[in-house]
Amino acid sequence: MSPIDRYNCEETFRRLDDFLDRHLSPEEIRLVQEHLDTCGQCASEYAFEESVLRNVRAKLQRIKAPDDLLSRVRQALERERGGGRPSGSR
Repeated sequence: MSPIDRYNCEETFRRLDDFLDRHLSPEEIRLVQEHLDTCGQCASEYAFEESVLRNVRAKLQRIKAPDDLLSRVRQALERERGGGRPSGSR
């Protein structure tokens, strides 16, 4: 079986989310990018998806979390790592 030398639209579309999240191997990234460079329809879909993701991330950065949230998250992580006890424990 020979290695894949290019992706078609279906293969590229199936990998768009992982491509956006940078969860592909270097070879898969190359194949997706090459397809996006030559296929206007897939490039348009990628641009839309990337825009949505960028806008969601920007909006999430503007949301103010409750003041004690960071402290509670740190405590939960310490408990998971075995480095602390749940609050109220002796």
